[in-house]
Amino acid sequence: MTNLGAAAGAQSARVRGRCGIRSAAVVGAVVLLLALAAGLRLVLERRFDAGERDPRAAYIPSGPLLRRAALSFDPLLADVFWIRAVQRYGRARLAGGGAGRYEDLQPLLDAATTLDPRFDAAYRTGAIFLVEPPPNGPGRPDQALALLEKGARAMPERWEYPYDMAFIHYWWLRDYRAAADWFQRAAEIPGSPWWLPPLAANTFAIGGNRNSSRTLWRRLHETSGSAWVRSEARRRLLQLEALDEIEKLAREVDRFSRREGRPPSAWRDLPAAGPGGVAPRDPAGHPYKLESGSGTVSIAPGSPLFPLPVEPALAALP
Repeated sequence: MTNLGAAAGAQSARVRGRCGIRSAAVVGAVVLLLALAAGLRLVLERRFDAGERDPRAAYIPSGPLLRRAALSFDPLLADVFWIRAVQRYGRARLAGGGAGRYEDLQPLLDAATTLDPRFDAAYRTGAIFLVEPPPNGPGRPDQALALLEKGARAMPERWEYPYDMAFIHYWWLRDYRAAADWFQRAAEIPGSPWWLPPLAANTFAIGGNRNSSRTLWRRLHETSGSAWVRSEARRRLLQLEALDEIEKLAREVDRFSRREGRPPSAWRDLPAAGPGGVAPRDPAGHPYKLESGSGTVSIAPGSPLFPLPVEPALAALP
């Protein structure tokens, strides 16, 4: 029995040894194939960067095929695609941009985030690459938003993705209402920073949606445990009130200009002026400014409400 046990143990050791060798060989083969694939892409890019690029060089398999081909090495292959995306962006930017030079940036980023759905850098930095206008990028905010939405679906607990989407709507698309909506969505995610609700409220005001902005600021003023936030909410509510008043004053300027054929030269020309032509005051108690040459009404720089969320500079309405 002892001999039989020893023989069985030796046989088991040989089997384990062969399995270990075979596993190591498989791992080595996969790593080698990945290195060869990366090297092949580098050769192809060097070959075609100088002129028209071969469309086959930009071919990247679909998500399911990528995951099957990765053989459980998804994060490693995701890193390969991310590195290629960074190199593609850097090389195209140094070469002076051009839409064609960035054309495979989005597929590379999509591949990296398909293989590793929690690849934060590929989502957030990749979106910056995509949104940059030519020649510093492809100028594709639509692709950047799609990439960030993919990240938000993979990690709904992260407030950064709706925040980044709001940023794109704000700075590149100038869609302030959409930006405010995304800021608010980010603010509703548990663990998001305290300053997101004020940012959403302020963006609603910039986008012209003062009622929504007023509602958010009032909610903050009533519920915030921070004295600073409550004070800031109060100031923002006064700014919204000032914006409403400036619009009313601009309508008076418009009526005077249409009647007289010229803008008012001073507050005494308008019904809103007090006795002796005294300028009307903003909600903080400071006089509004009236430009005599244009009829522009604005808040005074010395007011604690300056600057307004939008510096309206409302001249006589057309």
